[in-house]
Amino acid sequence: MPFRTETVRNSVHVELVRSIYTTLTPTTIMSVGFVLSFSAMAFAAHDIILMACALIGVLSSGARIAVLILGRGKSAAPHLDVHEARLLEQRFAIAYYQFAAVLGSSAAYVFTLEPARFHMLTVCLLVGYGAGAAAGVGLRPRIAIPSMIIGIVPATVAAALRWDPIYWATAAMMIALLAGGAQSVLARSAAASIEIAKRLTFEALARRDVLTTLPNRLALREWFDSHIAIADNRALLAVHCLDLDKFKPVNDVFGHPVGDGLLKAIATRLTNSLRPGDIAARLGGDEFAVIQRDLRNVEEAAALAQRLRSAIAEPFSIQGHEISVSTCVGYALCRRSSADLDELLCSADQALYIAKNTGTGVEYNDVLMKAMGRLAA
Repeated sequence: MPFRTETVRNSVHVELVRSIYTTLTPTTIMSVGFVLSFSAMAFAAHDIILMACALIGVLSSGARIAVLILGRGKSAAPHLDVHEARLLEQRFAIAYYQFAAVLGSSAAYVFTLEPARFHMLTVCLLVGYGAGAAAGVGLRPRIAIPSMIIGIVPATVAAALRWDPIYWATAAMMIALLAGGAQSVLARSAAASIEIAKRLTFEALARRDVLTTLPNRLALREWFDSHIAIADNRALLAVHCLDLDKFKPVNDVFGHPVGDGLLKAIATRLTNSLRPGDIAARLGGDEFAVIQRDLRNVEEAAALAQRLRSAIAEPFSIQGHEISVSTCVGYALCRRSSADLDELLCSADQALYIAKNTGTGVEYNDVLMKAMGRLAA
């Protein structure tokens, strides 16, 4: 499948969501600072509302930290998809917004009280919160900017309503800092998105065959390591190696553009012949490999080998030319719990060699299965 713009966009979104789940330490620091500050003010002023703010802050902070801890594992999963990423982002945003609302309403109440030292402490909290939101969640402006507004604006309005030039200046500075922070968040997010998109695109291109867009050897190895080698079960796994018969004459007679078109069409047919969860890769030239997993018996692998041959045997229409080619297939099987890609490819390639030289078309190398049988005995 080509690495399309939509794929890049979704991959960038996933990476940005991962970033917000790395904020446990600053979140904890902010939560502790909020609770300690409001507890100190409540004891100093003997104010039950401030104490209530501190208690609500404990609950709000606990919810926010719980969301981070529970979602951190999922966000770091190597195969996190965009749908799950959106759910994680939504949970994070809800927790972030509710804490911002608690902070904003509590800070606004502080500015209705008289002790000026309370106001100084509250401004420190607000500036710290705004800086933390910009730094920790800045790659997701839709979360960072609304949270900054919810957390800072109520206290700013309360400060401005005190009808004191010093407080007006304080409110003006807080609004200026908020505007500057929002602009910085937008710029940083845009730049980060571009850089992540470039990195992901280059990484994807390095793992794709340029001509057919199938995975290459590197991508096949990484897929195997993440989907097969770590599995701990006894299901059967098959690796098929195949190449085309008399492909060189196609290039000689029709030219390389037609040969390239034929390889692209063959890649499409191979992909369409597979079940969801299996993979086809181009190893080079006219050589391909297919990995088939979670088989119940050897016959399923034999059926796929014949299906691949039949799919390629159907005539191709390439740039106005009708071209027919055939393929030979060699395959090998083993248990997933003992799978080694190099051994499987080597065994399947040996079977392919026999299939080509004997004219049988399909051959099965059972050496690995026999070896496992001896070990089990």
